[in-house]
Amino acid sequence: MRLRTLGVVCAASAVSAPLSTLVPPAAAQDPAASPQVAPPQPAPPQAAPAQPAPPQGATPEPPPSGAPAPPLGVTPPGDLHTGAIAILTDRHVHFARRYHRLLGEPLTLTERRELRAELVQLTPQRLRARTRDLRGDIRRLRGKLERKQHGGAPDVSIPPQLAAIARCESGGNPRAISAGGTYRGKYQFSFSTWASVGGKGDPAAASETEQDRRAAILYRVGGPGHWPVCGR
Repeated sequence: MRLRTLGVVCAASAVSAPLSTLVPPAAAQDPAASPQVAPPQPAPPQAAPAQPAPPQGATPEPPPSGAPAPPLGVTPPGDLHTGAIAILTDRHVHFARRYHRLLGEPLTLTERRELRAELVQLTPQRLRARTRDLRGDIRRLRGKLERKQHGGAPDVSIPPQLAAIARCESGGNPRAISAGGTYRGKYQFSFSTWASVGGKGDPAAASETEQDRRAAILYRVGGPGHWPVCGR
């Protein structure tokens, strides 16, 4: 009887207790045990729609007026050859004009045009070779003119009067000898006068360049008085 009464009391207590006291609320549970919700991910950017390909044979539209021009392609080999020939031709004509000025025969406009027309037919290698030869001719001509002007001595200039003296004394002949054999060479040196300016041996046997140089030294020291007849 006593056990039956105790069972009835326990059953009544279980019915009267609220459900909230038996099961704790979600907020009171362990936070580590509750699932975490991942934050929303941004949507990937959408690709631009593909442009339709132009029909075959269609002419591309020109860029707008303010847009920069597209880069140029590689210059064709033919244009490179033409440009190289033009530069080499100008260079050769420049040296040709210099050479003819040294000769005292400047090239006319017609002659320069004819020269250009001839040069453009050559290959670059051949044109370079001709220009090298021309520059060598210029160097040799300059040396010849300098020796003629200075008598082989750049520090001794030959005045124009000496040319007139030489024509008067010997007709410009470096091997001329007077009738008595006393005066010899282009400027008709005596042996003593020739030795006084550093000459050795026979003046008429010396080169014309050396005779010019010795005469220039003599003229610089004593003037035209050493040639009493032709130096007047």
